[in-house]
Amino acid sequence: MSDAPRPRRAFRADRGDAGERLDRVLLRHLNDLPEASRTRIQEWIDGGFVSIGERGSKKSSEKVKTGDVIEITLPAPPAPRADLLAQDIPLSVLFEDSEILVLDKSPGLVVHPAVGHRDGTLVNALLHRSKDWAGPADRPGLVHRLDKDTSGVLVIAKTERAMAVLGKAMKERSLEKEYLAVVYGHPPVRKGKVELGILRDPKDRKRMAASKTEGRPSTTFYEILSESSGSLSGLSLLKCRLGTGRTHQIRVHLKALNLPIVGDPVYGSPRWKGLKGEALREACRTFPRQALHAWRLGIRHPATGAAMTFTAPVPADMVGLLSAAGLEAPGLC
Repeated sequence: MSDAPRPRRAFRADRGDAGERLDRVLLRHLNDLPEASRTRIQEWIDGGFVSIGERGSKKSSEKVKTGDVIEITLPAPPAPRADLLAQDIPLSVLFEDSEILVLDKSPGLVVHPAVGHRDGTLVNALLHRSKDWAGPADRPGLVHRLDKDTSGVLVIAKTERAMAVLGKAMKERSLEKEYLAVVYGHPPVRKGKVELGILRDPKDRKRMAASKTEGRPSTTFYEILSESSGSLSGLSLLKCRLGTGRTHQIRVHLKALNLPIVGDPVYGSPRWKGLKGEALREACRTFPRQALHAWRLGIRHPATGAAMTFTAPVPADMVGLLSAAGLEAPGLC
């Protein structure tokens, strides 16, 4: 392990920081650090890496005053995880150059190792592929994530520069993310917006919940692309654009609109029972995952600044569901 001094950052709180929580202030002032998520910042505060003036701070909720001098000693990066295996797992590549790798993630592929998924994940595949890449050893180049059963476009940083630039773009919400979702029900308007806070469900910490008064502010824009009718009535194909990027955001927001995603095991409901067509009922009942696909991603290249757009074809299982429901998806599949 290196004995090199850890980098220190210091700044003086301005009027915009007055009365704000310490973790929120740090999130604002450290937005150039891709690893400085709110969760990670709270860990740094709990670990004693942050001080305000002459005093240390152990509370993320501590209120900051104008003129406070806040100093943070950035923790050393984590040591490589010896128990993570590099595995030669096939990946569907949409684009690759010296800075970025853009993938079409298949449904069912876990992004990061966790309990019950120590191998066979995207990180295991990247460890095999990225021996010469920069970035944290235990999650090489991961700029953003997709749920295990969500398919679609995912960008990976291959250099420290790409990680920093794309990480900053994530924090500034300048990445353009569009998803396709097959839902039960029909929205009241063709184009709409959901603005609800998202927080941990107090009844089940593994789930998220939407709230008008609590949680992190979150915005999802949606548009109806197609609606089923006649004997197939009951489903809609929506295009959703993220204004923010919270955990399970689209799934939670659509559930709050009473438009649960077909096949969603956490936020869905057995609405297939109310469908008229027997074949459609069976297609929805047996659909193996949430019918959510990260269809399009727009970024600026981290080295050249050029605007780039990537699209991932709708996967076969969703194409079959769209066909069973009579939902039209011209130009998407």
